[in-house]
Amino acid sequence: MVLPVYVYGMSVLRRVASEIPEDFEGLDQLIEDMFETMRASDGIGLAAPQVGKSVRIFVVDTSPISEDKGEPELKDFKKVFINPYILEEWGDSWSFEEGCLSLPNIREEVSRLTNVRIEYYDENWNLIEEEFDGIRARVVQHEYDHLDGKLFVDQINPIRRKLISARLNAISKGRVDNDYKIIYPKK
Repeated sequence: MVLPVYVYGMSVLRRVASEIPEDFEGLDQLIEDMFETMRASDGIGLAAPQVGKSVRIFVVDTSPISEDKGEPELKDFKKVFINPYILEEWGDSWSFEEGCLSLPNIREEVSRLTNVRIEYYDENWNLIEEEFDGIRARVVQHEYDHLDGKLFVDQINPIRRKLISARLNAISKGRVDNDYKIIYPKK
């Protein structure tokens, strides 16, 4: 089922998400719904807080951008990250334009380190430790931030953030043109 995406201004996006127990009711359905929502919204990553669930899980599937970016390793990067923990980030800092389903129509340059080592459980509760680099690392870092109540606009230049503040305010009021269902704060 395609779920509505919670947008800027919703408090769930600013909370530190709780760990998921192994007996979490409806986990398989949540994972399926998150992938379906991400695809329907033309996303490449989606964290549970973005669908109103303050739990530590995100999904990624970068196959839609593998040809655009000319990076074949993105074609098979489809994963579920349950209770992830970033162990280390390293490398050069590089800027890249990011977007987010919770911030429709806003894209800004964000600086992140090139490499990440992360520990997480997959959908079968296998504990995995993996390293990612480049765009895969960036997607993981972006989605992981959601679990800690952070948005990519928190990391942009304060002047740029001031310049887009009216657009952020419009999103929080539901005044946004997008192709997917959203939930915004009701005043």
